[in-house]
Amino acid sequence: MRFTKMQGAGNDFILIENLDGSIDRADYPHLARRLCARRLSVGADGLMVLEPPTGGGDVRMAFYNSDGSVGEMCGNGARCVSRYALERGFGRGGEVTVETTAGPVRGRRVSERMYTVRLNDPTVVEPRREIEVDGVRYDCAYLELGDPGIPHCVVLCDGWREIPEDDLREICRRIRFHESFPRGANVTFCRLDGENGVDARTFERGVEDFTLACGTGCGSTVAALTLRGLVSGVNTRISMPGGDLYVTVTPRGDTVRDIYLTGPTNTVARGEILDEDL
Repeated sequence: MRFTKMQGAGNDFILIENLDGSIDRADYPHLARRLCARRLSVGADGLMVLEPPTGGGDVRMAFYNSDGSVGEMCGNGARCVSRYALERGFGRGGEVTVETTAGPVRGRRVSERMYTVRLNDPTVVEPRREIEVDGVRYDCAYLELGDPGIPHCVVLCDGWREIPEDDLREICRRIRFHESFPRGANVTFCRLDGENGVDARTFERGVEDFTLACGTGCGSTVAALTLRGLVSGVNTRISMPGGDLYVTVTPRGDTVRDIYLTGPTNTVARGEILDEDL
């Protein structure tokens, strides 16, 4: 089985092709759990499988988290897939439409390694919501991108960097499984960082830990802060442990549309899976 390892701002993925249908889709969850296991296999935050399009796009992306659960969409994954697809001859004019579970995503080449995707429009937007964990109330926003929506809880906390990492991880885990979110939620802690900048970290559902970057988390964070009037929403920089990403959104009343995510991609390796435990 041939594979490509890619990462976008530290969010890393294993990409395999199933354009001929030779891999049974029922095997995808097992493949994700096995191949994404760090130290036991290639290791990654998620598995992306390229399939033939079914809804008028150029290619379809089936995305699975490292625990084998289905991911509705992945922003940084979509940027990496856009690069891979364009380099493989899908799309035209430097643009490609990637079909995802949450709806079609349009990708565009900015330069050899910089790619932009238009994230799915939000179907749920709550710019202000409070969540209580162990007697502490957190100032949050809640959004779902796409349909079915990718759930994101954005926590505004100026002092999040002063919280010990293990403690912050446990707070995020409590919020991720909070009763307010029946489907669970990705959790991003953030604070303002200079003019039109945000410093953030995301605990991802399905990975069940912090990742170096989260594209839909960036989009949700900038959307929420824009609606609150805290950032411009025009090429807003969001700094995550894996690097800087840039988000532009268009406010429309009490919601936003046209969420564009821009950042770097990196093709790390290509090779053949020889895992004898598969």
